[in-house]
Amino acid sequence: MICIDLDTTDPCFNLAAEEYLLRNREEDFLVIGVNNPSVIIGKHQVAHREADTKFVSRNFIPVIRRISGGGAVYHDRGNINFSFIIQSRSGHQVNFRKYTRPVIEFLASLGTDAVLEGRNNLRVKGLKISGNAEHVYRERVLHHGTLLFNADTEMLKRSLRKNTSSYLTRAVDSVPSRVANLGDLMGGRVNMEEFRSLLLDFFLRREENRLHRLTSGEESQIRLIADSKYRTWEWNYAYGPEYQFADEFEIGGESCSCRMTVKDGIIRECAISGNTGLERAAEGLTGCRHMPEDMMKVFRNENIRLESPDIYKFF
Repeated sequence: MICIDLDTTDPCFNLAAEEYLLRNREEDFLVIGVNNPSVIIGKHQVAHREADTKFVSRNFIPVIRRISGGGAVYHDRGNINFSFIIQSRSGHQVNFRKYTRPVIEFLASLGTDAVLEGRNNLRVKGLKISGNAEHVYRERVLHHGTLLFNADTEMLKRSLRKNTSSYLTRAVDSVPSRVANLGDLMGGRVNMEEFRSLLLDFFLRREENRLHRLTSGEESQIRLIADSKYRTWEWNYAYGPEYQFADEFEIGGESCSCRMTVKDGIIRECAISGNTGLERAAEGLTGCRHMPEDMMKVFRNENIRLESPDIYKFF
């Protein structure tokens, strides 16, 4: 197995690296990396439903869609990501137990007992420390997961949407879980960098494994994927399933209700009641991207005075 320790914390590049190695190589890989603060959603999720749009927008936290299924997760520099990209026989690719086993063995070598619970979560003392997801491409499988070490759990909680009742969709749900940091569970015996090095060394001790650094040519190809896909609104927001948004709220002292149908990231139908100006603007919102800056522009064009915080009531 070829082991790669990514030296960038750009989540778009790191997700693109996984896809590049999955689709363009035939060798088996282990990829280890750390991302800047970001919300990473599953392939079949609705971005606004999973992330707290107001919080992530104001804190410049990108929402990025991955190619695997499953639920939304929060990444930051206290979270280590591992990926196995493996050649596998058709019909035998999806195997969460197989690909989490070596991670469980690594944690056991540090005196921490982790178990796979449900389909894709690793837990220590009943608390989630790792979420996992998989994606199959031809005769290859991508299995990737997280390891919470000293992540900012307050940012994690605030970045992910708690109340999703305004959204009606067939999209995949996220399942909230009580989480914990391995650094705390291990009693501070090692720091983040030591833990990352120990994880890499654990795999490099196997004779058939070797370390590889991405070449400049590989990095160029990965950057192309990152720029053309993982940095785009079309992939991160528009790709998701159709959904309906319906909510009641107060704007300018008036009680309002809004109902929207959104497909491919575009508002296809919109009805607002309770405020004459907003009712008039509803027609202009049809054909608009369901994004705060786009909707605000429509309201301004309709000469509707809307306070900046109020725009997030439509999300």
